[in-house]
Amino acid sequence: MESRDREPLVRKTSSSYHTFPEGTARRLDKEYLRSLHNKRLYLAVFAAVLGNFSFGFALVYPSPVIPALEAHPSPALRLDQHTAPWFGSVFTLGAAAGGLSTMLLNDCLGRKLSIMFSALPSALGYALLAGAQGLWMLLLGRVLTGYAGGVTSASIPVYISEISHPGVRGMLGACPQIMAVLGSLVLYALGLVLDWRWLAVAGEVPVLAMVLLLCFMPNSPRFLLSQGKEEEALGSLCWLRGQDTDYAREYEQIKDSVRKQSRRVSCAELKDPFLYKPILISGLMRFLQQLSGVTCILVYLQPIFKKTSVILKAEYDAALVGLVRLSAVVIAAVSMDKAGRKILLFVSAGVMLISNLTMGLYIHFEPTSHNGTVANTTLASSANLPAEPTNYITLIPLLATMFFIMGYAMGWGPITWLLMSEILPLKARGVASGLCVLVSWLTAFTLTQFFLPVVNSFGLEVPFLFFAVISAGNILFTGCCVPETKGRSLEQIEAFFRTGRRSFLR
Repeated sequence: MESRDREPLVRKTSSSYHTFPEGTARRLDKEYLRSLHNKRLYLAVFAAVLGNFSFGFALVYPSPVIPALEAHPSPALRLDQHTAPWFGSVFTLGAAAGGLSTMLLNDCLGRKLSIMFSALPSALGYALLAGAQGLWMLLLGRVLTGYAGGVTSASIPVYISEISHPGVRGMLGACPQIMAVLGSLVLYALGLVLDWRWLAVAGEVPVLAMVLLLCFMPNSPRFLLSQGKEEEALGSLCWLRGQDTDYAREYEQIKDSVRKQSRRVSCAELKDPFLYKPILISGLMRFLQQLSGVTCILVYLQPIFKKTSVILKAEYDAALVGLVRLSAVVIAAVSMDKAGRKILLFVSAGVMLISNLTMGLYIHFEPTSHNGTVANTTLASSANLPAEPTNYITLIPLLATMFFIMGYAMGWGPITWLLMSEILPLKARGVASGLCVLVSWLTAFTLTQFFLPVVNSFGLEVPFLFFAVISAGNILFTGCCVPETKGRSLEQIEAFFRTGRRSFLR
């Protein structure tokens, strides 16, 4: 084997170096990729990512609802400084349970049926929220919508990566994040005109649309082959690629890859770098993604803006941030297959670092003295007080938050999901994706649950400075551990981890 084929995947690429063997890289050549018909592929992806839309909608549901429930006339529904953190964080606990159950669902039901299954707890959860008569119904509704979000978080990226081809996989891999962002933005916008009960009713619409559309979509060819359903797998690939294309060659590649790893993962096999390295990379990326603070900021966005006395109304600030987030993730989707994954991760972490540091220093040196009525209140209760900023310096927290969300959405948001679905080996993809989602949402639950108590005890600047430190760690982790997968088929990526070349985890 030539020396250039032994180079680690994290080295800087150049025109004279190829990460994978040239013979493997030529299997799906440019001529074949150009001949493919993508319309049906795009339709299948759209049907699936409606689940991410619902997830994004449910995730930020507390942002406009917590202020309304803190002022609710009924004691049974009124939130206080003890119950508000639970209303915000229990969603992530449900998502962790959803990720855990997907370790079984992905391999038993398949990717598509797992996504469809998520509609049941999601619809029930929204119904409980819409008709809530007590705190238990609110919390149970949040848990169920969170559970559905955990299932879709683990199933949809895997489904998309397995039905996509290298020419568009980066762009399509960003679609779950785009739709989640769009769902959050729609929630912020509807929150301006609807009360909290009707917001829950509106959440039912994308769930029902997702189920109806997925009824007509094929399952993943890779999953079907792993179940021994060869004719169905060939028909699925034909439907996705087009009948007049050379899809049979791609089918044989997939079939060969599945044949090599047809058995289930054993404990002894976890010692194999082919398995533990991609699982470790994916799990750590999900862990660091949540430690950067994105879930806390999105869930408590309006209270944070009230606490920092931003010059605009908090609900309009939240909608503006949602619009910026959507724009950034669209840019990431367009550039991911051109610029590559790693460069976007570097830029993303750098922007998050600067934004969190700016926010922390602003709060430390400019406490809420602009509005004396807010200065001595907790973060949750401050959401009900009118903001009365006296000068334009209060634009700083809005701009810092916008840049943080923009940085996250152009890198560590979509690419973390994409890489998880790309680098996990097929034989462990169902279990490992569920494990990664479990790690992600347990981390999110812990941060979201303790965010308000930490703010009330030590100040709002402390978590933002902590998030800045984590963002700096993300830069180091990207440079040392994250592989570049741009333009590679899933079989090529698996071949890299299976070879004896030098590890990029050094």
